[in-house]
Amino acid sequence: MDKITILKVGGAVVEDESQLSRLLDTFCAIEGKKVLIHGGGRKATKIAAALGIESQMVNGRRITDAQMLEVVTMVYGGLVNKNLVALLQARGINAIGLTGADMDVIHSHKRPIKDGVDFGFVGDVERVDGNALRTLIESGLTPVMAPLTHDGQGNVLNTNADTIASEVAKALATCYDVSLTFSFEKKGVLSNPDDENSVIPIITRASFKRLLDEGIISGGMIPKMENAFAAIDAGVKEVIINGTVVCSGS
Repeated sequence: MDKITILKVGGAVVEDESQLSRLLDTFCAIEGKKVLIHGGGRKATKIAAALGIESQMVNGRRITDAQMLEVVTMVYGGLVNKNLVALLQARGINAIGLTGADMDVIHSHKRPIKDGVDFGFVGDVERVDGNALRTLIESGLTPVMAPLTHDGQGNVLNTNADTIASEVAKALATCYDVSLTFSFEKKGVLSNPDDENSVIPIITRASFKRLLDEGIISGGMIPKMENAFAAIDAGVKEVIINGTVVCSGS
């Protein structure tokens, strides 16, 4: 099978012009087929604040009420997505910006209330149309995907970008040899959050459980790791979190 590289870039990198420029240069230098998936939460928080809209977070996840949904739709699907498309076009990559609603490529349902927490217009992915993405990719386009999906009932849903990256990787693993990389502001998964050089080089399922029990992996890194293992379970060949390789070994 042909190889495809899926790169997910976090909002902190998107916000930093020099980091983003280096990352896009690296992305463009990758040979063959590729997909870019982006966050943008920090930008959304800033713009919401400028509009007088308070951001509410629970365990690192954004509460998305009707007002915040308008903000994230504008920021993720518009400002961030189209800036990335333009920057890639300037580097010779024929990119196309997408949300999950475009081409019905990612269908989700609204997250149910759990433990008394109502996340609002937040989507949990039901399916990804890998064939639709493959059509674009095989025509020479590079999809740039925003963290927005839809429910088929006319509602856009805010959806975790790491989850989208994992689900897209899983959907494309049936027809490509997929390499999935999560790129964010740290050098990798750290054993000491205060030491940028304490990168854990390899994390297996067994070591993940141990690191979780010891509290070394916590917060937003937990769903990132869970998404990484879900991708491996579905046949994704390689998952990297910057300098950390995630593998299924014991």
